[in-house]
Amino acid sequence: MVLESTVICVDNSEYMRNGDFVPTRLLAQQDAVNMLCTSKTRANPENTVALLTLGSLKVLSTLTNEVGKVMSCLHQIEPQGEVNFLTGIKIAQLALKHRQSKNHKTRIIIFVGSPIDSDEKDLQRLAKKLKKEKVNVDIVNFGETEDNTEKLTNFVSTLNGKEGTGSHIVTVSIGPTLSDALKKSPILSGEDMGGMGGSGFDFIDANQDPDLALAL
Repeated sequence: MVLESTVICVDNSEYMRNGDFVPTRLLAQQDAVNMLCTSKTRANPENTVALLTLGSLKVLSTLTNEVGKVMSCLHQIEPQGEVNFLTGIKIAQLALKHRQSKNHKTRIIIFVGSPIDSDEKDLQRLAKKLKKEKVNVDIVNFGETEDNTEKLTNFVSTLNGKEGTGSHIVTVSIGPTLSDALKKSPILSGEDMGGMGGSGFDFIDANQDPDLALAL
């Protein structure tokens, strides 16, 4: 059973006010992050997750296996500024370096729903560095897919190299929820989905996790 520390990066730029993903791009991420956190900790109780914002560049929750803490922070996020893709990843990478459990594999999951204006060479340079340090990166690409898909696909391809398969990109068009798209994606393949059905938070047992139920 894989032991893993994961930093989840939420896009909270001003673009997240858009309502093409119901009810807004920001709120559409909440359900997906909830599912990811729950899935990671169910797969192994020792797995830890952290939460970082890409607009305000704040680590809202350090690595923890208490999903309720992460979700409580998630619901306090407001749209702010522009997305900082490169800087956000560097901060996430630093958080993983300081993880207490050094035997954990490391992963960054990034939600990107704003145009990425980073230079292609800078993206490739960072991808090579992450590959060297064995940090896997999963990207949920939505909202601004025409602008971002090629850049982000190249980023993940560089991370994986010729034979690697540890990093993934999932591009979500308008229609399915982000959660539904993730359920069918390699990002959650192999994780314990434990009967996670539907699109709301109906899979949370308030008796098992009262803190999380309160946060929701």
